[in-house]
Amino acid sequence: MNAYDDLMAFQRETTALGQIAGRLGWDQETVMPRGAGAQRGEEMAAIEAVLHARRTDPKVGDWLDLISDEALDMVGQAQMRHIRRTYERTRRVPSRLAAELARVTSAAQGVWADARARDDFAAFAPTLKQVLALRREEGAALSQGGDVYDALLDNYEPGATAAGLEQMFGALRPRLVDLRQRILAQPQPGGLQGDFDEAAQMKLSRQIAKVFGYDMSRGRVDKAVHPFSSGSGNDVRITTRTSPTDPFNCIYSTIHEVGHACYEQRVAQDYHLTPLGEGVSMGVHESQSRIYENQLGRSRAFTGWLFGQMVATFGDIGVRDAVDFHAAVNRVHNGFIRTESDEVQYNLHVLMRFDLERALISRALEVEDLEAAWNSRFLSDFGFAVDRPSNGVLQDVHWSVGLFGYFPTYTLGNVYAGCLHQALRTAVPDLDDQLSQGELGAATTWLGENVQQYGGLHHPRDVIARACGFEPNEGPLLDYLDTKFGDIYSI
Repeated sequence: MNAYDDLMAFQRETTALGQIAGRLGWDQETVMPRGAGAQRGEEMAAIEAVLHARRTDPKVGDWLDLISDEALDMVGQAQMRHIRRTYERTRRVPSRLAAELARVTSAAQGVWADARARDDFAAFAPTLKQVLALRREEGAALSQGGDVYDALLDNYEPGATAAGLEQMFGALRPRLVDLRQRILAQPQPGGLQGDFDEAAQMKLSRQIAKVFGYDMSRGRVDKAVHPFSSGSGNDVRITTRTSPTDPFNCIYSTIHEVGHACYEQRVAQDYHLTPLGEGVSMGVHESQSRIYENQLGRSRAFTGWLFGQMVATFGDIGVRDAVDFHAAVNRVHNGFIRTESDEVQYNLHVLMRFDLERALISRALEVEDLEAAWNSRFLSDFGFAVDRPSNGVLQDVHWSVGLFGYFPTYTLGNVYAGCLHQALRTAVPDLDDQLSQGELGAATTWLGENVQQYGGLHHPRDVIARACGFEPNEGPLLDYLDTKFGDIYSI
């Protein structure tokens, strides 16, 4: 075997071990016994130490020195780009720090969940201080004297910078705020009424997952406190959550995670267990979950079909027809929870977190002052006060597991989804006719062929530009929101 083949064989083993670590994380969030948290932290630290050692093994450097990119095809060159990037970044982080991050963030999930259940931020604050200190240390090691937050952001969106995102977000905010104000001045549509059996919600959600193309022979749907997607290739699992009074939480959490999962399932089989065998970035990943959930799943055409499924499953749901149901699905309303927010206000939640976590990383804000800073910013941005920590600073799992730099990719994903939706409408002119019949095949096939199959082959922004035929920008998303909600609210 030559150096390239040796390196790729080594890489496949490393990726397989990483998938095992991911499965431990899935287990922790779904079926792990509550008392196993501390032991799981030690297990995660042990496997992370092994992974770190493999990713920084001098043999990798030797192989990279022997391989000439000019002798490789486009796929080989892309593999080398990812491996070099990972090797160089991982070598900057001491093995001790990598293992400690895995141990502390694994244990922190349980601490956060307990504190959230008890509405007690003070109980979580010491653990969050540990996580934050470790991430600051990692960011400093990765940045090598550069911007620490940018170094952490690069974990999730290679090539993005806080300055670039701030410019994009600055362009989004005025039109979002204006649209929200005009909508909230109008009479609001009613919501669903009744009690919705949780087993029936899960059954319907699994059916909808299949409608959106999720391959259940290579996946499964379980319940968790915070919905997520886990895995890649031929083992991609999702979770959702239920509420006896709000079936939309279950249905749209499921559709969202199916978007993530279908991306992973549809990466070209030849790329599996290689650096190209998973989604290229969290922004592109989020574009898939958001276009599935919103532009497709909350469209007037699809909700017309979904209304019939809801009535068949639950009987009287408190709305009289498909028109009122569509308005209920897309109702713009004041609320605390990001994951339950409407499309108009969702990005305002993300922009707030983006600013707060940058302040935490830069030490302009410390954990002791985070709850007060959150509550003050929320009141300023949304016009009403946070009533309890589980509706405020404790609502998201991300900071407990150290995902600093992750939040802005949600809004970036929405921007990408707006661009993809515009291109999809051009490519599939009868899209609404298909959605009204519960037929998602043409839409999901187009996304599979133009985005998902490529995995990590192209740079993140290039994936979207190639699919759309233009450089990604915030305009299509804002125009989509103006048109959609202008129609619903007659503004």
